[in-house]
Amino acid sequence: MADASTENELPLIGHLLELRTRFIRILLGIIVVFAPLAYFGKEIYALLAHPLLALLPAGATMIATEVASPFFAPMKLAGILAAAVSMPWTLYQVWAFVAPGLYKNEQRLVMPLLASSTLLFYAGIAFAYFLVLPAVFHFMVGVAPDGVSVMTDINKYLDFVLSLFFAFGVAFETPVAIVLLVLTGFVTPKQLRAQRQYVLVGAFVVAAVLTPPDVLSQLLLAIPAYLLYEVGIVAASWVAPKNDDSGESTDLV
Repeated sequence: MADASTENELPLIGHLLELRTRFIRILLGIIVVFAPLAYFGKEIYALLAHPLLALLPAGATMIATEVASPFFAPMKLAGILAAAVSMPWTLYQVWAFVAPGLYKNEQRLVMPLLASSTLLFYAGIAFAYFLVLPAVFHFMVGVAPDGVSVMTDINKYLDFVLSLFFAFGVAFETPVAIVLLVLTGFVTPKQLRAQRQYVLVGAFVVAAVLTPPDVLSQLLLAIPAYLLYEVGIVAASWVAPKNDDSGESTDLV
């Protein structure tokens, strides 16, 4: 019994050692990316603040209400950005750890899903920065009462922007989530197509709650969310087994 117990423990110890190695490599990858980003932290923060600063009156600036904010805000941004930039390296380490335990057909699916989820997350952040932030700040600056100067704190601005980036990054993962739901058998493409009208209404309801009360901001969230749902249906129809959709997995109408 002692020999059998020892044999069972050895593979477990090997997996734990490999997991530790992968985790250390992930941390080292983030640190390597963080170092140059931290050096240019002020410039990166200025780039992040540009959508708001471009709409403020001449001479208007952001403010720091805490003594250490001018240092910690750029460092916080550099750390979060380093984690995001090194995401492909992180996902590769995760893939290298779990791949030996997957079947070949599962391996063929996991890599495209990891790659597409990373690209979609980046696309969501880019969409929020180039389209959503200017629209949201244009509304906020425009509704400020006369005599009120818009001067936000750098920490609060950073938290607001990062939460918006995260929300749009996750929202852009909708196609991947739909594909996974279909592959696991929770839903079929046919069922997803039948729920289109409810998803469209739900997208506008969620947009009305999450965005400022102007039509443009709501449209910028609701329309992409619904279009991503349609993209997810198309992608799921390609990978769904024929018998899971009553022979209609290629019917997109």
